[in-house]
Amino acid sequence: MSHVGVPRGTVRKRRPLALLVAGVLTIPALAGCTSSDDQATAATVVPQDVAPAGRGHVAEGGTVNWAIDAMPATFNAFQADADATTTRITGVLLPTLFPLDAKGTPQMNRDYLNSAKVVEREPKQVVLYRLDQQAVWSDGREIGAPDFVAQWRALSGKDSAFWTARNAGYERIERIERGANDLEVRVTFAKPYADWRSLFSPLYPKEMTSSPAAFNDGARTTLKSTAGPFRLRGVDQGRGTITLVRNPRWWGGQAKLDSIVFRAVKPKDRTAALVEGKVDVADVDAAAAHRIVAAGRDKGGNGQPLTHGPGSEIGPAAALRSWAVAHGSDEHAAAVAQAAREKTRAAAEVYASEQDGLRAYVLRKSLGPAYTQLALNGESGPLADDRVRRAVARALNRQELADAVLSPLGLPAAPLGSHLAVAGQPGYQDNSGALGDQDTKESQALLADAGWTRDGATKKSGGTKAGSEGEKTKDKAEKEKADKAAKADKSDGKSDDAGAQHQPTSGDGRHILGGDDKPGDAEGAGHILAPAPAAAVQSAALLRQAGTFSDAYARAVVDTGPAEVTREKVTAQERGPGGAAGAYAPAGTAAPAAPARAAGGVRGPLGKDGRALILRFVLPSGPGSESLRTVGDKISAMLDSVGISTEIIKVSDASYFKDHVASGDYDLALYSWPATAYPATDDRPIFAKPVPATDGSLLVEQNYTRIGTDHIDQLFDQAVSELDEGAARDLMRQADARIWAAAGSIPLYQRPQLVATNKKLANVGAFGFGVPHYQDIGFKKPQAAGSPANRKK
Repeated sequence: MSHVGVPRGTVRKRRPLALLVAGVLTIPALAGCTSSDDQATAATVVPQDVAPAGRGHVAEGGTVNWAIDAMPATFNAFQADADATTTRITGVLLPTLFPLDAKGTPQMNRDYLNSAKVVEREPKQVVLYRLDQQAVWSDGREIGAPDFVAQWRALSGKDSAFWTARNAGYERIERIERGANDLEVRVTFAKPYADWRSLFSPLYPKEMTSSPAAFNDGARTTLKSTAGPFRLRGVDQGRGTITLVRNPRWWGGQAKLDSIVFRAVKPKDRTAALVEGKVDVADVDAAAAHRIVAAGRDKGGNGQPLTHGPGSEIGPAAALRSWAVAHGSDEHAAAVAQAAREKTRAAAEVYASEQDGLRAYVLRKSLGPAYTQLALNGESGPLADDRVRRAVARALNRQELADAVLSPLGLPAAPLGSHLAVAGQPGYQDNSGALGDQDTKESQALLADAGWTRDGATKKSGGTKAGSEGEKTKDKAEKEKADKAAKADKSDGKSDDAGAQHQPTSGDGRHILGGDDKPGDAEGAGHILAPAPAAAVQSAALLRQAGTFSDAYARAVVDTGPAEVTREKVTAQERGPGGAAGAYAPAGTAAPAAPARAAGGVRGPLGKDGRALILRFVLPSGPGSESLRTVGDKISAMLDSVGISTEIIKVSDASYFKDHVASGDYDLALYSWPATAYPATDDRPIFAKPVPATDGSLLVEQNYTRIGTDHIDQLFDQAVSELDEGAARDLMRQADARIWAAAGSIPLYQRPQLVATNKKLANVGAFGFGVPHYQDIGFKKPQAAGSPANRKK
């Protein structure tokens, strides 16, 4: 998704993955951290899934169509409007000096460098780069010190005429000069910089960075000179395509493919594009992933029905009932049933046809280099109290949340234990012990300590005796009004509040305000789920448990209440005028009871000084955010069990981050951050302590939870200047433990990475942390008859 960041000054900008299609805890005593890597918590590492094949097994030629979300606003990766597509394109066309391997560790790129290392530490840090003598730009000019100098001057932050968004590290450079020969570049730092490997990636030719005009506008629509296995042939904004072809001046292994076409396809249109064969590689959501797997499992044809898709959920009893109604004596009911059956049949045929198209693809899956978190806005309101934030955290079963997202995909479902590294990275350690595991009693104790009690919503502290009597009178009046409304609910529903009992609910006792919740519907965006009346809560609970009863039974419960449901009323609902009776609960069957709260849970929201404890939970409403909404619903239920109510506010994807998260208009929110190999640089603005700006506002950088401490800032500052990698990691682990303790961000799980690829392709798929080797991607060579790959086992 797009987002507008807060002005950052001289820092590297990182973009949240809130939707892309997107996500912390505290205790009095922090868990001890160690500088020993072997004491880091073991975590399940999911390997890349890329159909690996040696270059000898990859055919020459061909074109791969690769789906991207949208056309890039710029090809300059250092500008504020650069996005994931910018990163993808520049990764193919420009030098990356230290790409990441599958474990998220920077590795020297020998296509460009013979060596790169710190050659001096005192009195100042000096890094010496030795370039490969064959490394040239596509116009034939060698890559050298002038390119490094021009990029440093553009990104140093000293000249405001350069519109930059990423400056971290460059502002520490004192000078860049030629070494012993033209292939050597000496970089001297004014202050030590541990993350020096992050610099000059991508590296642009000096023609693009030597002047503000060239930097600001020259690379918005094209790249005249490149230095990768492919070069840019053309950009077609109308068709939404970016075409790359082999670079004839590339000195490394020749690209196997003739061309790569990056094609703009919105996430919601990915399945259709795959079915029509318009793309060969595409990131997909969980729904599309399940369809691709199912297509590979179902052979189709032979008149066999699909085991999924429209109509597959209809069991034998329901099918018999539908047939009976369609052939019954009630002509109107029969016509309706026949039309419904025909609609289902047509949808099943379309679905089956689409599945035929999806059989050309295979799903590649891994855990991606990003994590989803629950953000708690601590600027004001109840969450400004760290005890309430800790109570929220201790109420959450993070394992259950990880299971909900990852287990259905067949991926290891382990809660993430770090803000600064993900599973498999050398610096990963589970520091969540700085708060502790889920503990309902501890959560409730924290809330009580903060003054939130069961009767706090109706009682106000302080005031005169007369004031107290007034409050009692007011409470009594409100109680009488509530009793009157409850009696009206039990009668014929004709009271002023009767309409509320027929409003749609979320299924867990919260009203959906504003109408039906239809993902992607602009008019349906912004629906608020507020606490429902008691009668509606009970009805919703009953409906959830009525799966073993008929639809008519559920309707009778809503219309009359569980106590008044009779066999006759259910039968009347089932039949309609002259209709066929369906399944219903036998006479005398008791209505299902409302679900019990979690052990130790409280009934109703807690309160304080006459105010209920209700948190605004903002979630995106778009079709690509189903998993976030599922997680949000589960979190809401977990918080409800300790007396914290949530008001779920669903907003459009376009406004979710800019208008709510970045602006601070939320209490709780779910979004994702990309992981990084350079946490001391990249993560500091995310967790930096907000400071007052000159205009009285709060300068938060990218800390959208607005929670930070001086100690955390100091640890980041120490780590970024620590040239000993082990010591730097130890500092980052200490910082992570204190970020957990600040309780502004709760990491939930590492995001899944799901990629649909043409079955014939090799060396492409779910790369995880790793960077693709684009020159090795191609179509597999046909296997000779009798070869091991074709022999039947």
